Amino acid sequence: MSATTHDEAITGNLETATLEGRNKVTGFWLFLGGETVLFGCLFATYLTLRGQTLDGKTPFELFNLPMVGLTTFILLTSSLTSVFAVMALHKRNLKGLLGWLAVTVAFGLSFLGLEIYEFVEYVHEGHTFMANAFGTSFYTLVGFHGGHVAFGVIWITVLILQGLKKGLTTVTAPKFYVAALYWHFIDVVWVFIFTVVYLMGKVG
Repeated sequence: MSATTHDEAITGNLETATLEGRNKVTGFWLFLGGETVLFGCLFATYLTLRGQTLDGKTPFELFNLPMVGLTTFILLTSSLTSVFAVMALHKRNLKGLLGWLAVTVAFGLSFLGLEIYEFVEYVHEGHTFMANAFGTSFYTLVGFHGGHVAFGVIWITVLILQGLKKGLTTVTAPKFYVAALYWHFIDVVWVFIFTVVYLMGKVG
């Protein structure tokens, strides 16, 4: 591709400047639709089984809202930093893009560290995966989301390294944009988890 043709190709938004880029973004929206259905099933299962505690602690007795509130604040802040990254992408500011993505990764790791600490505390209190139906449904839903966060952290880290090597092009830009969409998705799912699992657990 000549320099002139390349410049013409990036006159629009970098993430959708080519047919391949548009296909990636469209395909990923379809993927997120499937993920939404999957999480919907996990939420329905949790709501059905959350009262099945046997002799274990109830959600009201177990959950520590201040700590969960902190993890929520961290993850929502990471969503904001990913917005800043996309804004840098639109301005074709590679340094700003990679910098904000690095901050997003740091927040993601902090979230995972607090979530692991939370799980360890629950296990010490007897709330294990196999203790009762409530425990199984809780760890499946919240842990599955945590797995998505871990995947997102790895994915964005790989993209940062790729960006350092290859720069910002019509090939790399859609990858950054799609990763940001994914990160927003797991943030939105967490808002529902915080509401349905933790807040509803505290108010009954």
